[in-house]
Amino acid sequence: MPRPFPFELLAPPNPLTLPLPPAAHPFPGVRLLRAVPYGVLDGGRPLELDLWLPDDVPGPRPVIVFVHGGAWRQGLRDDMGPFMRDPEPGPFARLAAAGFAVACVDYRLSGEAVFPAQLDDLRTALGWLHARSGELGTDSSRTVLWGASAGGHLAALTALADPAGTAAVPPVRGCVVWYAPTDLGALAEDCPPGRFDPGSTTSFEALLLGGAPDAQPALVAAASPAKRAGPGSPPFLVLHGTDDTLVPVAQGRRLAAALRAAAVPVDFREIEGADHLWVGIEEDRITECFLTSLRFARSVTAGPVQGGAEDDRQGDGER
Repeated sequence: MPRPFPFELLAPPNPLTLPLPPAAHPFPGVRLLRAVPYGVLDGGRPLELDLWLPDDVPGPRPVIVFVHGGAWRQGLRDDMGPFMRDPEPGPFARLAAAGFAVACVDYRLSGEAVFPAQLDDLRTALGWLHARSGELGTDSSRTVLWGASAGGHLAALTALADPAGTAAVPPVRGCVVWYAPTDLGALAEDCPPGRFDPGSTTSFEALLLGGAPDAQPALVAAASPAKRAGPGSPPFLVLHGTDDTLVPVAQGRRLAAALRAAAVPVDFREIEGADHLWVGIEEDRITECFLTSLRFARSVTAGPVQGGAEDDRQGDGER
């Protein structure tokens, strides 16, 4: 009589115990682990992250978790925006050279799953980084979230969702938000006439939420970082262009006002003349946005990074 098939062997491997892939060395002093699985979904693709690690930095390194943009509909995990693609070394190698471990994470796009799946994915990534911090040489208790556009929205939500942390995920130390939507219920008020229709079922926001925003106000509030700020939330750096034609600067103002009302430290800076993605401003001003964000990450992860540069521009990869 044939033995029953051991169906447990069909189960996917646990990302918490999978061997790490071999490291590449794209730049001196920097290791890169590409496409590391951090989550395995039933009926879906594996979720992966790229991990940039500094060599020769004593002690556990603080962590930056980068969340990409793309209107929740598209985008690549290692893309900080069109003006950050060409310089070599790129932004993540520069952050690693400054002493940070950098995790660029996938999350499910709105064509794969609706909110709050994306928030769940980022929590899973933080849990993976915490569980494997010993072998990675990282300090997950010193983690900063950093996101751009839709990624800034998700980074902010993740930072605000569990400000005290959980048993599996320590609280994050800070959050960097670039030109992100922060109050989905106020977009119709903030956008120029005709720019945003809360009754549409085909807008990027509707595709994220699984229906027209005005038909589900409770979900809109749950998906709005400006409605989630409260006591104990981590410090924020919010950068937003004054001439943003896709996500009005009023959205950045709303998040900053909500954080201040909750007595949460926030550094809000309006970048004069900048459109979305930093379109319309000079290269050196884009570099300054990057360096400002790096300085913030340093400050909230307990001072200068061990092994990092003494001067803001030395070792920061100034272009």
